[in-house]
Amino acid sequence: MSTSLLYHAFGLRDYHFVRNTFREGVVHFAIEHTPGSLRCGHCGSAHVRKAGTVVRHFKSLPIGMHPVSFELPVQRLWCFECCSTLQAKLGFADERVGYTRGFERYALHLLGFATVKDVALHLGVSWDTIKDIQKRNLGRRFGKPRLKDLQRIAIDEICIGSGHRYLTIVLDLDSGAVVYVGDGKGADSLDQFWRRLRASGAKIKAVATDMSPAYGMAIREHLPEAVHMYDRFHVVKLFNDKLSDLRREVHREAEGPLQKKVLKGTRWLLLKNPENLDEQKNERKRLDEALALNKPLATAYYLKEDLRQFWEQPGKPAAEKFLNDWIKRADSSGIRMLKQFALTLAKHRHGLLAYYDYPLTTAALEGTNNKIRTLQRQAYGFRDREFFKLRIYALHETKYALVG
Repeated sequence: MSTSLLYHAFGLRDYHFVRNTFREGVVHFAIEHTPGSLRCGHCGSAHVRKAGTVVRHFKSLPIGMHPVSFELPVQRLWCFECCSTLQAKLGFADERVGYTRGFERYALHLLGFATVKDVALHLGVSWDTIKDIQKRNLGRRFGKPRLKDLQRIAIDEICIGSGHRYLTIVLDLDSGAVVYVGDGKGADSLDQFWRRLRASGAKIKAVATDMSPAYGMAIREHLPEAVHMYDRFHVVKLFNDKLSDLRREVHREAEGPLQKKVLKGTRWLLLKNPENLDEQKNERKRLDEALALNKPLATAYYLKEDLRQFWEQPGKPAAEKFLNDWIKRADSSGIRMLKQFALTLAKHRHGLLAYYDYPLTTAALEGTNNKIRTLQRQAYGFRDREFFKLRIYALHETKYALVG
């Protein structure tokens, strides 16, 4: 094997070939530093003196199905410039790793269409080695997301496991990229984000969140100039949760087995949009029977469907008129759940109407949350929290593929 092949096939420069052996299915190449190529590992000076060697082995690109390992007596050097004794700088591998940069690039290429476990099996290394390669690459690319160009963002929390473990996600609504992942939920989880945002000098124009009071206070404190709007998804979701509670209450108070039978199993029918009801399964008929049986449930259902029209108004004045009318109707219904929800909407009137200043939607954020859940299921959870966060930062580059 020639020294030229070391450079052109494996990317090794300033080293020459000594010998090769084949042991236990692995091709071993012995190489040495080229005279005159030695440099101080601290300052890069060539004014050095040899101070012994340390034999190291580096995994490299495989040849066919055979793993390849380079054996190098790494020269220790005493530097006349910085007066330090360190190992010579290596041009083909990073510090504190046992593989070449070519091996790392090949592993990252394979990770584009294979799992960490599959790549580890193919290359004959441990799962942790491939995970660390991916983690280092993600850290270089996404470790500190750029915040300077942020203008429109969405904030939400996601549950990542039992025990009420949460992450707070900040999404750039223009690019679809996650720009911050905080531990926990609520205002405290965003403290580091606000510090980085101030340092970046970004000018945030609009923020979309749910109706959490903690988010509202945090945005008024840190982004007083930004338009704060409440997302349609979270408003409808909150109403659906209240509607489910009302259905349970009605079912408990229903008199006789016939009424209970009609109400049983109608939870998802109440939450479905009317156009999505399946006529072949008699879902429309079952829903009509349940609504005809109980007036409070029917009133709440029809008000829910009417509330969807708030985001379809021709402009902000019409939307404000519609919202005021809906709040009055809900408040005068005499149903405790509707009266409480009407009060909630009245308190958050400004944020709801802000939709017509900046018609934002957090559909991209909900899509990101679904990707995070899929990521967890595929990996059966993540023990390395930092690695998990880096994977979330890279989700906007994820592509779904049909396999079979």
